[in-house]
Order: sequence, then structure tokens, then C-alpha cells
Amino acid sequence: MSDAAAKYVSSRRARRAVGIDDLLGRLRSYLPEDQVETVEQAFQFGAEAHEGQRRLTGEPYISHPVAVAGILSELRMDYKTLIAAILHDVIEDTPTAKEEIAERFGEDVAQLVDGVSKLTQIRFRSKAEAQAENFRKMLLAMVEDIRVILVKLADRLHNMRTLGVMPPAKRRRIARETLEIYAPIAGRLGINAIRLELEDLGFKSFHPTRYRVISRHLRRVRGNQKEIFRRINRAFGEALVAENISAEVGSREKHIYSIYQKMRKKRLSLTDVLDVYGFRVTVDKVDTCYRVLGIVHNVYKPVPGRFKDYIAIPKANGYQSLHTTLFGPHGVPIEVQIRTHEMDRIAESGIAAHWLYKGADKEGLSAPEEIRAREWLKGVLEMQKGSGNSMEFLENVKVDLFPDEVYVFTPRGDIRRLPRGATAVDFAYAVHTDVGNACVAVKINRRLAPLRTRLVNGQTVEIITAENARPNPAWLNFVVSAKARAAIRHYLKNVHQEEAVEMGRRLLERALGELGFKLRQIPRSRFNALLKEFHMEDAEELYEQIGLGQRVGPIVARRLLPDEELGEAPAGSSGPLTISGTEGMVVTLARCCYPIPGDPIVGYLSQGRGIVVHRDDCTNLNEYSNDPDKWVEIQWEKGLARDFSVDVKVDVENKRGVLASVAATMSEEGSNIEHVDVQERDGAHTTLHFVFNVRDRKHLATIMRSIRAMPEVLRIVRTHA
Repeated sequence: MSDAAAKYVSSRRARRAVGIDDLLGRLRSYLPEDQVETVEQAFQFGAEAHEGQRRLTGEPYISHPVAVAGILSELRMDYKTLIAAILHDVIEDTPTAKEEIAERFGEDVAQLVDGVSKLTQIRFRSKAEAQAENFRKMLLAMVEDIRVILVKLADRLHNMRTLGVMPPAKRRRIARETLEIYAPIAGRLGINAIRLELEDLGFKSFHPTRYRVISRHLRRVRGNQKEIFRRINRAFGEALVAENISAEVGSREKHIYSIYQKMRKKRLSLTDVLDVYGFRVTVDKVDTCYRVLGIVHNVYKPVPGRFKDYIAIPKANGYQSLHTTLFGPHGVPIEVQIRTHEMDRIAESGIAAHWLYKGADKEGLSAPEEIRAREWLKGVLEMQKGSGNSMEFLENVKVDLFPDEVYVFTPRGDIRRLPRGATAVDFAYAVHTDVGNACVAVKINRRLAPLRTRLVNGQTVEIITAENARPNPAWLNFVVSAKARAAIRHYLKNVHQEEAVEMGRRLLERALGELGFKLRQIPRSRFNALLKEFHMEDAEELYEQIGLGQRVGPIVARRLLPDEELGEAPAGSSGPLTISGTEGMVVTLARCCYPIPGDPIVGYLSQGRGIVVHRDDCTNLNEYSNDPDKWVEIQWEKGLARDFSVDVKVDVENKRGVLASVAATMSEEGSNIEHVDVQERDGAHTTLHFVFNVRDRKHLATIMRSIRAMPEVLRIVRTHA
């Protein structure tokens, strides 16, 4: 240690300035002396590492890590977490290496510090991408050790307490990130004390004027409400004493950000929100909670439909309590929470509540809060594997951090907790990713219902699966859980690639067939040489690019054959490529001419879309006449049994009910209408533009004949591009 650093850590005045002695005094109330001494050694190590560095506030830099450790000491965290808090910036901001920390304080502490450290070595295209990648790293470190996020939350809380020195733009950016990411994570882990302060500080910096207005009004109202609070408190106290119940009754402090959120969510005025009185009753045992519920309902009448039992069904973060709303004096609403002392401790500290008793043994974590946190983190890990990049991962996790829950049952009676607005598909993915991928139908309370049905509390949900089923891209329009969204995207991404590879291989086979060769006849050395020239790792990458139209099959085929072989190649023909229209994302049926089985068709290789199928009389084909290499000869597979979209125009007399009559005729002929557009030509005539489903040209002809026979129909034609 340098002379200056040694003098600093031994100076009483300097130690008082950074708060180390206060911290050590607090630690002695719950940690053994040898562990407290190790924390002091970490302070000395950190003070030397940060020597000469100062914060924007002008304070020595070491004051920040000590303050972070102080926040964690209020949660009574173990000594290794406190050491990691004191050293959390030394890897990033000083020349200190992770190995040096491991040597001095152990591998556990080094891993914690590394998990909290920011990602600064990699250059990103944007600040948003850098933040997203940093966040991804932090959450993945959490999966290994949850203490990483506890240090990070304490670090963010102290930074928010001193945010006033930052420029306004940076202040708003940090405040927004705090409200969108860090406060919800604290809430998800049940650390209510940190969540509430992060929310209020974030709100103060992001909306300073709104914060000031609510804060001023809250101070004024507190003074006016003292008498009514005393009256309600006295009424509860007397009723509990009469039943020989020992309980603590107190009013609940309203937090400014929660007041603001309530105003926005329920569209209430500030006066309406502040006219609700909050109380908390704390008792020793769970069964006493239910007795107290009956007592408070006798003191003041309950508001119907406003009771919630979070003891029987805890929230996702482990929070437990009974909630009820009563009609108080003069009809003023009273919100009451009833819980045990243990529940109260968990409500404030969440996952941190059990750490002291578990020590540093991560394998021994078994409290309900930790089990739920691990389940959530397991889901985070699945999302990370299914996300294409850090930005997508961040958006998925943000969706999952605002869970406003709904509780439903499996057929065996197990409770599943889902975000508010969740659908049957969300439920399927909550059971298991494979169940979600294979789901085809759902029974809600034993009755079949659409997969997009939104679930409500208390329903029993049974998912019906099929072996060959796969996710539908349309599900992304209505699923709300991050796990479902990430799993569907991941599956579709892989399926897209598989379909492109298969289509590309078929296109190359066909192109070689035109030259009189087969793919298996191409020497391996020739194929590898072409892959090297294209800077590709394997044949699948080449097939995928051909299937997606990024490379043209006939050109690749010619590159695979030496010039002398091309000259001698017999004229061959592999015949048209057979398609069914079900190949997925690498075969697209053009929406300009709506080809259906029975139509003569041609294919055009479009970059990124694979083969686009047009009717051979489609006028849009004229645009592609200059690219003969991109034309593909194709034909329909025989015996197709599925529906295809088709587009027709129907000229009708402008009479009441004519649209319904035409639609009914289509339905009777076994068709389903996808879209209809009504265009009034003049007062007497209207054109109806339909997109509907048919099986083939024969089915279309039957429908058109039936519509043409209707007396109010003047003309029906299939549209051409």
C-alpha cells in the first residue's frame, strides 16, 4: 500500500468522511468479528486501488463503494457480498485484475465483482446496444449467483441518490433506465424497500415537475388527515384487544411514484388517490391473519370484490399478505394489509431476507422466494438462448418485469401464474416450451376455446397438442409473456433456416440437372473450393442462400462445373420444381395475383424471400424479364388438400343486405372470407372486393357460378395484377 493510501485509511477524519467506521459498526451487530476484519481489509484494498479518483460530487471515489456496502448491510447481506460491493468498480476503473481479487479474497468474491463490472472492452454500434449487452451480461451473471444483482441494485440506488450532479439529459436517461429495468427487477425479487426508493428517485429525475406537485400536495394532505388516521387506528386497536389478539397496527406510507402510477392507470385525480387511507396489521401467526380479517370486516364494512389472498397464492416474487378494502368513516375507502412479521420482513427484503441464515452456500438456497427467483432466472436463460441479439433480449425481459398476474389451474389442480392479459398460448409455453410449440387447441373450464382467448383468474386450462404441430407466426400478435414470445421467435428462426436449406438444395439439384449432372457427381474438392471462394463454412450455408434467393441456383451450378465439362455437358432437364405452397417462408404466393392449384404458374427468386410464385399471366412479371437466371420452372403438387387465398370483384345492385347474401353464398360453398372491401360506384351500383379461401380452380369456379346466379349480382371476375 502506498504511503498516501495508508495515511488515508488510517486517518479518523477521512474514515468518517467515507463512512467506513459506521459500516463496520453496523456489521458487528450481525457478523462475526473475523468477517468484519476481512471487510475492513477489502476497504483498505479498494482505497488504495481508487487512490486519487474522485466522484463528480467532489468526494473521494471510495465513498461510493462504501455507501453501496452500507445499503446491503441494511439488508443484512453476507460478508462476501459486502466485499464485492466495496470492490465492485476496481476491475473496471483501476488496473486491478480479477486474479488479484481472487488471490486476496477468494474466487467467490472475484466472480461477484466480475459479474457486476460493466462491459467496456467491446465497441457497440450504439449506446442502446451497449446498455442492452451490459444488461444481458448482468442477468446471465445473476443466473450463476443472485448476489450479483443485489450489488448492482445497491450500486444503482446510491447513484440515484447522488444523480443531481449529472447533466439534465444524462439524468433523464439514467432515471428512465432505472424505472424501466432496475426498479422492476427489485420488485421481481421482492426487495420492496429498494424498489420504492428507486421508483421515487427515478420519477423525481424523469418528471421533476410532476414529482414536485404530488410531493407538495402529499405534505399538505398528511397534516389534514392526522385526526382521521388516529380514529381508524383506535377503532382497529380496540377491536383486536377485545379479541385478545396481539398485533401492530400502523398507517402505510404512500409513495409518490405509486400515487402517480395509480392516477395514470385508473385515470383518477390527485385528490381521489389521496383520499384512500392505507393501514397495515402485523401479527405472529398465519391463522391469526385470517382472524384479523374477520375483525376488521366487523369494524368497517368490506367493499365487495376488493379482497385478495396473497397468503394462499403468493405473488411471483414471494410476497404474501391479505389485502382488503373497507368503507371507512364518512364512506372514505380504507386499504388494509394483514400479514405476519416474517411476511413483512420478506416484503421489504425479498430474496435478501434469507441470505444471512444461508451463509455463502448458494447450493443450500431453498426458501420460496429463492426458488421463485431461480425459476424466473431459468426463464431468463431460456429467453437469452432464443433471442437473436441483446436488444431483443432486453425487450423480452422488460415485458417479463411487469407481470400484473393472473392465476389459473392445470387439469391436475396446480396453480400457474401468468402476466395479466395472457392467452392460452402463453399458458402452454409456461407449462413447457415443447407443449407451446405443439399446441393446437385449448379447453378452458372443459370447453373448447380459441388459442388467443385471454385467461382470467380461477380458470382451469387444458392444452391439446399434436405431434406434427408447430408454432404459428400469427401467435406473436397476441402472446404477452416474454417466454412465449422468445420461444416462438426462436422456433420460427430455426424453421426458416431449415426450410431455406432444403429448398436451396432442391434448386441446386434442379439447376445441375439442366446441365446434365447430379449433385452427388460433383467432386468434394470442387465443392469445398467454391465454399472457400464464397467465404462459407459448410454446404448448408450455401443452400440457405440459394433458398432465400441471395444466390442464383443456375449460376452456382455453372461455378461447380469446370468450363471443359460445361462444354461437353449433355442437354438435360430435371423437370419443373414441384411445390405445395406449404414450404413455409421460402416459398411465397404472390399477393398481386393470388395463384391457386390449377393455375399455370412460374417462380421468381427474390432475395430474402426465396421463390415467389406468380400466375403466368401476372402483369408484374414484366419487371423481372431482365433477370432470366432468376426464373424457376415450377408446378403444383398433385392432390393438394388445403385452402389458398383468391381475389375477386363482384359488381352488385346497391340493395340492403346484398353483402350479407354474397357472403352467405360463399360460406355455403365451403369458403371462408379473409377480407372484404366495399366501393360505391354510384347511387345504384356497388363493387364488393373479396379475398377468400378456395381449394383450387374447380372450387373457385363453383363459388363464382353460385354468386353469378344471384339476381342482384351484375358481374363477378377474378382480379388480375
